[in-house]
Amino acid sequence: MLIAFNKPYGVLCQFTDRSATPRRTLAAFGLPPGVYPAGRLDYDSEGLLLLTDDGALAHRLTDPRHKRPKTYWVQVEGVPDAAQLAALRDGVALKDGPTRPARARRIAAPALWPRDPPVRYRKTVPDAWLELTLREGRNRQVRRMTAAVGLPTLRLVRVAIGAHRLGALAPGAWQAL
Repeated sequence: MLIAFNKPYGVLCQFTDRSATPRRTLAAFGLPPGVYPAGRLDYDSEGLLLLTDDGALAHRLTDPRHKRPKTYWVQVEGVPDAAQLAALRDGVALKDGPTRPARARRIAAPALWPRDPPVRYRKTVPDAWLELTLREGRNRQVRRMTAAVGLPTLRLVRVAIGAHRLGALAPGAWQAL
């Protein structure tokens, strides 16, 4: 079984939370029993999360050797220039080593659901949207890459993993694939 889930902002990619201040988890969304996430999305990130009950499939979806592309729409603080986009495309030096080259381009603001809470709006600080496609999945990689080129991430939405797309799936909704 393979499930596409639109993970809302502020939800953990696990079914339980043992922290002192409990947070929302996947258990709140009526997912079928026996499935677990094939990969992760940060608590502060939104969008496509694949879940499965098949360990071999989960491995194929997440193992870096398969280089499965993951596409994100990223709202950043600032307006990217050609050098910043080129740096993202070429690979960015992070503390844990250089990233692989990525596809990066500026896009028009996508038609997305409102985020709760909304991204803080600042009249004097411009923002822009990027589409980034990576073939690796380090911890908080997109956020670290954009910050490294001087474009802090404000909102991060994963829209595709390989051929699987988020499409019109509403936040908190899921469907069997």
